[in-house]
Amino acid sequence: MARDRGQRGGDAPRERAPQGREEHDRLRGRAAQSRDEGPRRRPLPGRDEGERPRGRATPGRDEERSRGRSTPGRDEGERSRGRPAQGRDEERSRGRPAQGRDAADRLRGRDERSRGRGSRQEAPGAAQRPRRDGARQDAGDPRRASRQEDGPLRRTQAGGARPQAGGSGPEQARGGRERVAARRGGDVPPPRGPRRPPTPPRPPRPPLMLRLGSPRRRINIGLIGMTFVLSIFAGRLIQMQGLDTKVYAAAAADQRQHTEDIPAKRGSITDVNGHELAVTVEARDVSIDPTKVPTAARANVAAVLAKHLGKDQQEIAAKLARTDTRYQLLARGVDPVVASRLLQARVPALSAKNTYRRLYPAGDLAGSLIGFVGDEGDGLGGMEQARNSLLAGRDGEMRVETGRDGLRIPMTSSQRTAPVNGRDVRLTIDRDIQWAAQKSIGEQVRESGADSGTVIVMDVRTAQIIAMANSPELDLNNWRKEPASSYVNKAAADVFEPGSTNKVITAAAALEAGVVGPDTVFEVPDRIRCADQVLRDAHAHKTESMTFRQAMAQSSNVATIMAARKVGSEGLYEMLKAFGFGTRPGGGVPGAEAGLLPDYKKWSGSQSCTVAYGQGVSVTALQTASVYQTIANGGVKIDPQIVAGTTDPSGRFVPAPPGKRTRVVSQTTAKEITAMLEGAVGEEGTGQLAAIPGYRVAGKTGTANRYDAELGRYDGYTASFVGFSPADNPRLVVLSVLQNPKNGHFGGQLAAPVFKDVMTFAIKSRKIPPTGSAAPPVRTRAGQ
Repeated sequence: MARDRGQRGGDAPRERAPQGREEHDRLRGRAAQSRDEGPRRRPLPGRDEGERPRGRATPGRDEERSRGRSTPGRDEGERSRGRPAQGRDEERSRGRPAQGRDAADRLRGRDERSRGRGSRQEAPGAAQRPRRDGARQDAGDPRRASRQEDGPLRRTQAGGARPQAGGSGPEQARGGRERVAARRGGDVPPPRGPRRPPTPPRPPRPPLMLRLGSPRRRINIGLIGMTFVLSIFAGRLIQMQGLDTKVYAAAAADQRQHTEDIPAKRGSITDVNGHELAVTVEARDVSIDPTKVPTAARANVAAVLAKHLGKDQQEIAAKLARTDTRYQLLARGVDPVVASRLLQARVPALSAKNTYRRLYPAGDLAGSLIGFVGDEGDGLGGMEQARNSLLAGRDGEMRVETGRDGLRIPMTSSQRTAPVNGRDVRLTIDRDIQWAAQKSIGEQVRESGADSGTVIVMDVRTAQIIAMANSPELDLNNWRKEPASSYVNKAAADVFEPGSTNKVITAAAALEAGVVGPDTVFEVPDRIRCADQVLRDAHAHKTESMTFRQAMAQSSNVATIMAARKVGSEGLYEMLKAFGFGTRPGGGVPGAEAGLLPDYKKWSGSQSCTVAYGQGVSVTALQTASVYQTIANGGVKIDPQIVAGTTDPSGRFVPAPPGKRTRVVSQTTAKEITAMLEGAVGEEGTGQLAAIPGYRVAGKTGTANRYDAELGRYDGYTASFVGFSPADNPRLVVLSVLQNPKNGHFGGQLAAPVFKDVMTFAIKSRKIPPTGSAAPPVRTRAGQ
């Protein structure tokens, strides 16, 4: 029936051949015009096969067309519903011009499909049946037929000429016109040639698969990365071995080479006769590596070490427990015998380093004057600190190459710089006299309940300090346990108001000025007003006539003020400066202070009077001793000396230069003052307890109010006595001072006995014979 319908549909056009030929010519002209305009026209998206290379159609539509041509059932179903579908397609083709397809395009497509189909050759039998079904499907859906037939033409236009199977272009056009005419009910021209065999169905498109990257690309990227990394290593090697060779070689040498200090032997400190007061001996610094001590053996090891080193066992155990470090110093300055015994005890990881330690054979003898040495080998006080650079010398060193374990690498080079040992220092101190002075002042401090005491022994002719004792004194062998106050050399550093011992300066100023003579008589009451203050003598008495010599012997404050008023404040101030008040004494005494001497222009009204008898001015014991050395030396002041000399690098003794000599008062004035001082130790003087049988002694007592810096006010007294002997040929000056005594407070009562003991021992030790002369008679009272 289908074939019959095809025949009937094909007979009608033959009867109207002329009309069909005219229609054919008209359509052919339009198709040619469309082909001419086709290349200039921009293809619509999704329909131009030029966008799909190699003539491939869109997958969905191509498969649909393939299935449409090859599946008869579907074609039959569509034919049964062909008229409505055809109506919809025509309706869409007429109602949607906005998609870019105009009437000329539709006509051109249909014409091309007609020509294509007309030129195909019908295949016999079953091969023709799918094609007819496909034609019927196309007839039922003109839009699908247009897409199917328009595909080859578009591919030909986009990709160039493509051979067609089964006929030329005009034949296809005629076939297309016949089919169009048949669908429209018009005349169909007779077929002009055989039809093209049907296109075989396209195979199904394979599913999408993940496409892996190119291995060549991965290899190239890996090679580039490796090249970059290797270039970094190469650049680093060039830097290390080419550019910075010396830098890294030096760093390697520093890691391999270690410097070991070779300690220099510290010089000795001796007294004037060469007796050692401070000496350096060989010792060992004992250390241990706690990481190599088994935990179970720590208690036993700590007990052994504590026993030999004299340390607390708990302290040693705590150091052994420090396993975070490989070095723990157990003890410094250990005796070599003890260290050797410990090493033989097979204590694990124990080592002993050669070093030196400082010994003080005399213990506390002149302790604060000599000073001590700290753990690092530096002086921390006294002469040890003042002459540290001379005593310490210069350490040597040895550069050796060691491995990671700290052991020296055999057969490697080493550089050794020999140490330079320190030089010896010889003091002017006489060990025996120093011992006597410390013994005497120590006993008196304990008996009087004083806070402290000081004794100075000085050579009159050279101003060399023979003894400088303090009580309490510093024990140099246990200096760590001593209070910090004992580190200070009180004889040179502590300042105090001298009291009546200062009256010799007022007398010297008055005698030098010529306003007063030894026999000048004063009417002396027991009190005197000075500005807003009333000043008194130590003992109450009626107003009496008194020579200046007698006033000095009896230590009258009122008579001294009368003489000072004749001199004036400026004259008295200049004389105090000439004797060294207000300036630090020379001679290299460690810790020496300058005292306090206010300018006379700043003196208050009462101070201009009190300075005359030693209140309102502060001095040190060393400065006071220097004043009496000047008087005893005939008015010539010599800077105090504490160092007798040193040794040179060869060990030869080199004496120190003498102290600076300065004329302060005339020899006549000095002799007159000496005579006055000799009377102060006589029967009518305040210093009778200082008299030494067989020797002529000249001296002066002193009792002053003591200023307490901690309290910020005056509290207690300062008792002192200073003198020299023999008076007619002075050789030694001795000064004794007690601070804040509780059992008595007068200088003649407490300090004079100390002077007598020390001076007696000193003149015997120095083998100073008595002069054998008696003191000349002097006028001590007015009217005599």
